[in-house]
Amino acid sequence: MYIAQAYKGLHEGWKYAIGFIVVFFVAAQLIGAIPLMGAIAYKTIQTGEMINMSDMSAIYTLFDPNATLFLMLIPFVVGLIALFLWTKFLHKLDFTSLTTSRKKIDWKRVGFAFSLWAMVTIVLTVVDYKLSPENYEWNFDLNKFAILTIIGIVLIPLQTSFEEYLFRGYLMQGLGVVTKNRWFPLVMTSLVFGLMHIANPEVEKIGYIIMVYYIGTGFFLGIITLMDEGIELALGFHAANNLVTALLVTANWTAFQTNSILKDMSEPAAGYDVLVPVLVIFPILLFIFSKKYKWNNWTDKLTGKVVDPSSHDIISNTGNV
Repeated sequence: MYIAQAYKGLHEGWKYAIGFIVVFFVAAQLIGAIPLMGAIAYKTIQTGEMINMSDMSAIYTLFDPNATLFLMLIPFVVGLIALFLWTKFLHKLDFTSLTTSRKKIDWKRVGFAFSLWAMVTIVLTVVDYKLSPENYEWNFDLNKFAILTIIGIVLIPLQTSFEEYLFRGYLMQGLGVVTKNRWFPLVMTSLVFGLMHIANPEVEKIGYIIMVYYIGTGFFLGIITLMDEGIELALGFHAANNLVTALLVTANWTAFQTNSILKDMSEPAAGYDVLVPVLVIFPILLFIFSKKYKWNNWTDKLTGKVVDPSSHDIISNTGNV
């Protein structure tokens, strides 16, 4: 069982609480943000104009989108490194146990989820472009796109991996061994994951209704993690979602404004693009994954108890005697 992998290491609840604070707030938000803050401070001195740090559009006007994207992704890299170090030295838990309940990480699962969602994203984007070409502007610049591709391929998977290892990995395992059940980690990590996106410019532009998408995505990723007993599928899906989107389409009101192929010029609204993924596409993906990987016993895997394997073995052996 995936959550029970935490029992292989030191799993005291206080270590998870402090670990989240150290990794997310200190490492990622504070230390990891130093390069971006330094670059902004340098620009502020140069121009003599104060920058509103909460205004992402203002920050994007300071640098080329590629430079801004690079600086924005560094905190996630720092956070990912901090998470692995904290897990290794404070929890005495290895990289594989944080990733999966299998003997080794199944990279084919990562690749399948990545390929599937990348294909779906590309198809949906092309269809929307064909149906509403007036909503898009050609934004392709070979040199800038080439740099974006390098930055994206190297850093975006690290960004998405940090979020998956933190929420579906570290927090899900930590909450699971503390509460001794699966439903609470699923609900809590999905809510926290969604709420972490509340500062995104999309929320201000579209409204809080978009939180349905963010929280719904959290539930989807949590479900496939628990059903598949590992975060490989979540890693692949999340990487494809952010990377392909960054390369294909950008907009002036999104968290990532990139030198992508297309620029969305339409006025954003809370429509089908918020609800359809959660109510239609994600259930279809769950069906595909469940058939391919032969998932069963959904109720127990999503809401059942979390048992320490060592104590379970002791009880079983005692009973046999």
